[in-house]
Amino acid sequence: MEVLQLLISGMANGCVYGLVALGFVLIYKATEAVNFAQGDFMMLGAFVTLGFVNPEFMGIPFWLALPLVFLVMGTFGYLLDVIVLRAVFGQNQVAVIILTISLGFVLRFVAGLIWGHEPLSLHSPLALGDLRMGELVLGMADVAIIITTFVLTLLLWQFFQRTKIGLAMQAASQNQMAAYYMGIPVKRIHGLVWALAGIVAAVAGILYASKGAIDPNAGFIGIKAFAAAVIGGFGSLPGALMGGLIVGIIEPFAARYLPPGYSQIAPYALLIGVLLFRPHGLFAQVRVKKV
Repeated sequence: MEVLQLLISGMANGCVYGLVALGFVLIYKATEAVNFAQGDFMMLGAFVTLGFVNPEFMGIPFWLALPLVFLVMGTFGYLLDVIVLRAVFGQNQVAVIILTISLGFVLRFVAGLIWGHEPLSLHSPLALGDLRMGELVLGMADVAIIITTFVLTLLLWQFFQRTKIGLAMQAASQNQMAAYYMGIPVKRIHGLVWALAGIVAAVAGILYASKGAIDPNAGFIGIKAFAAAVIGGFGSLPGALMGGLIVGIIEPFAARYLPPGYSQIAPYALLIGVLLFRPHGLFAQVRVKKV
């Protein structure tokens, strides 16, 4: 029962890591840029939801607020690409990395300025208490996070396989020049990818805030999500989710069965091992190109 308890708790945390890692991979596949502010996107999505939903702010019913949250975060991602990132288009990737790291600091400052630096709790219907099954105690928030993540993953897979925009995103991610010559508006697709990454980050933020309190430093979860993306395979969407699950499951087991403190370094120790023995990631999709 203890092992099952740790497994479910780890899977719930891993789903949040996986969703943030999905944002990393979405942007990287489409633009070959790494958004180190993706964790802060998640934090911002959680606070935007809190601002809409909590009675001390706007007090909008949770389910009515969700479309507004997705609209705000999608618009934020799109405008960020159009206004900021296109200004550094064509420059060294280091410039984009520094830009997104700086953006993370700005988002944490703005969140603290608006909502304060003290931990706040989201009034979420997903936090429904605990479900007891004999000796097994399941947090309903954990169950809701796992179910929501797998439903969202299925929807994203359908989106990429069956919609024109999804197929255009795949084409642009594989060969931007060829996609441009085929009539695909690559710049607009890049903006839509950033918008989608913002929406996915908002979902991750809502799920994360449903488990406990949030503060502006919650954005640092992006570091673990980045490790999850690399472990799973930085160019693989399923790999990002699986990498998140692996990191999430390792943490509670390391905390339970290893000396104190080892749970904090366990994901990064695994990351080093993966980079040494399988640098493309555990679930990477490696394509061989003839030149």
